[in-house]
Amino acid sequence: MAVAHKGAISFGLVHIPIQMYRTTQDNDISFNQLCKDTKERVKYKKYCPNCQKELKSDDIVKGYQYEKDKYVIMTNDEIEELKAEKDRTIHILQFSELEGIRDIFYEKNYYAIPEKHAEKAYELLYAAMKDLGVVAIAKTVIGTKETLLALCPEEEGILVKTLFYDDEIVDMPKTLTHPKIEKAEKDMAKQLIESMKKPFEPELYHDEFQERLKEAIEAKIHGDDVVHGSDARKDNITPMDLMEALQQSIAQSKSKAKGRRRRVTH
Repeated sequence: MAVAHKGAISFGLVHIPIQMYRTTQDNDISFNQLCKDTKERVKYKKYCPNCQKELKSDDIVKGYQYEKDKYVIMTNDEIEELKAEKDRTIHILQFSELEGIRDIFYEKNYYAIPEKHAEKAYELLYAAMKDLGVVAIAKTVIGTKETLLALCPEEEGILVKTLFYDDEIVDMPKTLTHPKIEKAEKDMAKQLIESMKKPFEPELYHDEFQERLKEAIEAKIHGDDVVHGSDARKDNITPMDLMEALQQSIAQSKSKAKGRRRRVTH
């Protein structure tokens, strides 16, 4: 697994060199774009209209447009030289309660792995945060952006979560109305929730559409017809009021639970 970022956590005067690794991988099927007639793969060319030629990667530079058709050129070396050693360091700014950070601020997750000889300092920070139930709010430069981070103690170690800045969060596009809810309706909704409540087991869930897509691709490879997906429930939907829908949902949930128990006992 490739290292996504290298740096050191600055915890007061304690420096903990770490490497950050992505916590997720992309398992989605990807498609290439082909010419409809020839089935040849479409190629994208980077072309300069003034030079009237295709450009290679070495021919392209970064330019910031400060006025129309006027650019300041910044090379990769110049950008790297702007980074002081402190910019590569993950500076802990404060500690906060995890519940104090709204989910909307979280962006990406990374595993923080200590480098050799930094294991004890890493374990000290991890254990202290875990015992106190806090997360560390920190900053570092990743790429060309100073990134806000939350260092979160998990079961096995520290998870680094990148955070959006406050000015990157947009307001809800519409104001929600809050209609009056009857007590009987809320009690029924709670009953439905309780009937569906169980421990979260992520291994039980998978991308069913990707599985059907893979099966369809395999069928086409072998010259078979693609079987269309079906949704049996769509034909069974009939208009009903809220209470009736809740009551039927609870009945279905109880029926499924009984079915699961019978399968377990057998």
